[in-house]
Amino acid sequence: MKSDIVDFTQFLSSEKGFSAHTLEAYARDVQHFFAFLQESHVQAWADVRQQHILNFLAMKIKKNYATASICRALAAIKVFFRFLKREGLIGKNETLLLETPKMWQLLPEVLSLAEMEKLLSQPDSSTLRGARDRAILELLYASGLRVSELCQLKLSDVDETSVRVQGKGGKERLVPLGSQASAAIDHYLSFRDGSRQEALFVATGNRPITRMRVWALVKHYARLAGITKNISPHTFRHSFATHLLDNGADLRVIQEMLGHASISSTERYTHVSQSHLQEAFQACHPRHGPTLLPR
Repeated sequence: MKSDIVDFTQFLSSEKGFSAHTLEAYARDVQHFFAFLQESHVQAWADVRQQHILNFLAMKIKKNYATASICRALAAIKVFFRFLKREGLIGKNETLLLETPKMWQLLPEVLSLAEMEKLLSQPDSSTLRGARDRAILELLYASGLRVSELCQLKLSDVDETSVRVQGKGGKERLVPLGSQASAAIDHYLSFRDGSRQEALFVATGNRPITRMRVWALVKHYARLAGITKNISPHTFRHSFATHLLDNGADLRVIQEMLGHASISSTERYTHVSQSHLQEAFQACHPRHGPTLLPR
């Protein structure tokens, strides 16, 4: 069974063109599932049933894995079982009837507006690091970016009203940027006069900030804010979408801003113009308004 995982990884790399990060994540998820099956005394892939998969996901929920991690694990297992069926290693694909849940509906990992306000107020904006961290948190919440998208941002990707994002599959989208996030970014950049680094957010040594560093700072400020929920950078994305929905934004507008419309699924969604995006964002996002950031 273990050698099949190696073949699967090679298949993803050579025929699917997955990124190195996705390859690593999918291989790790399937390895974890394999270890779980061994503990359950399952001897062959053909012996796996839907209940085994559900038990595996339930175990992750019980251990407080992030929503994004659970959804990705299910996606990896579904791709893996399609591979097994293609290779003739199983007769029936037990994952066909398992639907990937919408991330913000799987676990209660959405912050209330009061919790978000408290979290955003934690960084000390009078210091370089605090100003950077405040800008990161404000931007995550204002734009619903994935943490990988945030880490890839360049100075030239951001203006006063929008941020240009390179999403999954290299697909570019333009996301409205609220006044609070814009002010936080400007305040952070005032500490960076003379820096030639093209990356928007930098860490020690003037190097682009990493996903793990953003994850760590989110955890740090959540503790300072007294938030006990199991949150991550992706929680800001969930909260962004949920708060917009709560305030009346059209779901199709939110899907456009989040970059959920892949090439294979664009027919499901109505195209939304940039002006409509701006109007919906300004009308519905709770932090689009007068600048509150201390100078």
